[in-house]
Amino acid sequence: MNSYLEAVFGLRPGMRRAFIMVQDVVMVLVAVALSLVLSRSDLSFDAFSREGLATWASIVLISHLLFRYSGLYTTVWRFASTPDFFNILKSCSILTLVLYGASLVVRAFQPVAGLNERQFIVFFLVSFTIISAPRLFYRFLRDGASWGILNRKTDKTQVKQALFVGRLGEADLIIRFTRTAQPADYSIAGVMAIEHGVPQGTRIQGVPVVATRPRLIEVLEEYAKGTTSLDLLIFGSGAEHEIEEYSELVRVARQGDIAVVQFSGLSQLGQEGKLVLDEVEMETILRRPTVPSDIERIGAFVGGKRVLVTGGAGSIGRTLVKRSLELGAEAVLVADNSEFGIFQLSQYVEEKDHDRLKVRIVDVADRRQMTRVVTEFKPDIVFHAAALKHVPLLEENWDSAIQTNVFGTLVCAEVAAKCGVKQFVLISSDKAVDPTSVLGLTKRAAEQIVSALHETPAGEPGARRPATKFIAVRFGNVFGSNGSVATIFQAQIEAGGPVTITDRRMTRYFMTVAEAVDLVIMSAADAASRQAGDDYAVYMLDMGKPVPILEVAETMIRMSGKSPYTDIPIRFTGIRPGEKLHETLHGEDEELVELGISKIFGLSTDVAEWSDVQAALAALQQSVKSQDKASSLTVLAGLDHTKKARGDVPEAVIPKAAGQAN
Repeated sequence: MNSYLEAVFGLRPGMRRAFIMVQDVVMVLVAVALSLVLSRSDLSFDAFSREGLATWASIVLISHLLFRYSGLYTTVWRFASTPDFFNILKSCSILTLVLYGASLVVRAFQPVAGLNERQFIVFFLVSFTIISAPRLFYRFLRDGASWGILNRKTDKTQVKQALFVGRLGEADLIIRFTRTAQPADYSIAGVMAIEHGVPQGTRIQGVPVVATRPRLIEVLEEYAKGTTSLDLLIFGSGAEHEIEEYSELVRVARQGDIAVVQFSGLSQLGQEGKLVLDEVEMETILRRPTVPSDIERIGAFVGGKRVLVTGGAGSIGRTLVKRSLELGAEAVLVADNSEFGIFQLSQYVEEKDHDRLKVRIVDVADRRQMTRVVTEFKPDIVFHAAALKHVPLLEENWDSAIQTNVFGTLVCAEVAAKCGVKQFVLISSDKAVDPTSVLGLTKRAAEQIVSALHETPAGEPGARRPATKFIAVRFGNVFGSNGSVATIFQAQIEAGGPVTITDRRMTRYFMTVAEAVDLVIMSAADAASRQAGDDYAVYMLDMGKPVPILEVAETMIRMSGKSPYTDIPIRFTGIRPGEKLHETLHGEDEELVELGISKIFGLSTDVAEWSDVQAALAALQQSVKSQDKASSLTVLAGLDHTKKARGDVPEAVIPKAAGQAN
């Protein structure tokens, strides 16, 4: 039987459908014959006479048309459910009634002996049974353990054993697909249910529910004692938000050398199905609720546009690049000075998108290079993500920080204005709020450049703004980005410790890179839809509550299967120059404005006049040239306090590219 089913379902779809149609009409004829035999009827005409053959042909035609009309051949029986079998029941009922009605019409003109209602009742029962049986049997083989036994009896590969933690509905789906996977990677040995009130001993397709809350951790520890009997722990989608013990379950599993993944959906290709299982990362463990993206809006904003990403080889930049390609950008150009970073980017972006990806190795502070890049590429949007961002390193390398973060922003912004780019978006930082470090001062200066250009009217008569719309988007730490605490802690844990933290009281805001990038694009889309006077130079992302750095370190150590302080020591080194204990996302003089967009605010803030920015940048350039750090930082601090109230500004001309800070 297994070989027969394999042969039938190995045919091409059209041939397979035709074969099943023929099979069904044969089954109908068999049902007619059986109903006559079982009801012990003796018809008054010969089955192979002209009348008999006409009767069989009529039954075949009627049943075939009825089954086609009822959709019996549009169902993929591997995924059939109760409604599909009810459709067979309904089709057989209608067929029985139609044949019974036809018999009444025939008997009204010509009496037929040996034919009565009893035969039609038997026909209905028999037809439903023998038409459903092959489909039901195929479904049983595909979804049941018997298919695995039949197909894998000669397979010497050891199938991995897995536990599933999640809702019973998802468990049913995952068990089914793990059994039908070819080749089989793993099988579900037990289910740990997160619903309340699930009786112990409940079975899902024969797989037992081995634990319910609150005994999840206890049961997993028992399984983890013998790693040969368990290889994988699968969490259901959204489990990090539903299970309070989520991080502890991950810790127990990894300590027992059990791989941990999370179910995130189902990839369907033709009639085959494939589970999508993602590795559980630290950003999931933080259990910070993510924001669902408005794909339609950001897709409409980016789709068909030409996008330039400075610093596109960095962690935020490369995600901006990949996301822009996914959203249908016509082309994306990366401007970065890291040759190795650009090489890595080519591995990060899907191969099918390579023809829309362009790269240029340039210094963003080089006006000549940037002018050539923007002139040739003609972008609609510039995402300016290029920046130096390591706090302690920039305290020593302050001149490089100023050159890249301040003058690099100035050059890119001015070139964008000169070339008529529609939108310029600066990626800013919470370090720009009440800055105490070189990084903070330079990021605040970058914000002031962009904000001043945002407020500057054009020199053209009657024009109120430059053709380019300038905005900055401010947010905190991106989890797992290059140089973030997560990557540093991970390297320290892999080396056996110690994990170093500057102060046990230190907190930081965290957001996943994917979430941050989508919100940056959403901020740009909102800015593009606003008119002058009703827009904002600076947008701020709501990052939830700050997370203690010590908690991040302890959780990462536990996730690695070790114990903090015992297996991996934690050492406190003291606050480094320029660091704060706690970051803030907006200053006391900045007003948050609700925009009606989840997790995004506009900032109503004081902005320096462009003439003051120009004067400060000229003085800053002289201080950097003289290698006078104290004077440079004084100029930057002064720029932060040289502000004007939001409102009308004097006539000014868009800054010219020539002769500025380069």
